[in-house]
Amino acid sequence: MARGANPPTHAIDVTTPSVARMYDWLLGGVENYDSDRTACQDLLRIAPSTQLLARNNRAFLQRVVRVLAEEYGVEQFVDHGSGLPSQDNVHQIAQRINPDCRVVYIDSDPIVLAHGRTTLQENKNTAVIQADMRNTDAIFTHAETRRLIDFERPVAALFVSVLHCLEDRDDEHDPVALIKRVAAKLAPGSFMVICQLVSDNARVRDGVTQLMHQCTGGMWGRVREPEEVRAYFDGMEILDPGLVDVVDWRPDTPPPPPAQRATDWIEWGGLARL
Repeated sequence: MARGANPPTHAIDVTTPSVARMYDWLLGGVENYDSDRTACQDLLRIAPSTQLLARNNRAFLQRVVRVLAEEYGVEQFVDHGSGLPSQDNVHQIAQRINPDCRVVYIDSDPIVLAHGRTTLQENKNTAVIQADMRNTDAIFTHAETRRLIDFERPVAALFVSVLHCLEDRDDEHDPVALIKRVAAKLAPGSFMVICQLVSDNARVRDGVTQLMHQCTGGMWGRVREPEEVRAYFDGMEILDPGLVDVVDWRPDTPPPPPAQRATDWIEWGGLARL
């Protein structure tokens, strides 16, 4: 649920909920405010399994980064809508496998930039950039991106639990257009990690979408249906086990029983190779 859709600003508005800070609260973090916690409580009334969903999604991010670094030898990562630093961030997972791995974090929330720079200031192979994740050209030509990422070599572009923050458009800001634009800039053999919030329950889709639009001041897109997510992967080689509820994506342990799964909505997606 990391925020990535609002225009960059250096002002931190603690009265309007931030998706990044809400996600932090759902993960048990402390970098959040009363407005974020109130919005999360409202969200839990519509979709009670949201906190479980957030934790399952974080575990998916950790697994997929490990697989990319360990099994596919990926050394470069661009994390769109990265959110607030948490335990086992992308660079920590990847650099345990290969210390030379390089990671660029992208987020438009100024509090993410502030905390990210503090966390990463002693790690020369990482950077955090405050930018709208839809501004692909600005991100890819940014000095820190050019310092760390060689786009002639394979890159893993991450869009983990963030595309639901983007509204449907009929221009280059549409989520599908964004994915196609990023894919077109990556070298053959690169990877895309994509998942977003989906639900088969129209009440949950509409209720969450309406709530998040209201409480974030419009910095939200839409809870979608699984088949809509497939459009993100057009023209890519979807790797095993395909597009799934992320708890079923190469789990480290046996898949959780129903009581340990999110039931109102899920994170749906997977890993693809260009």
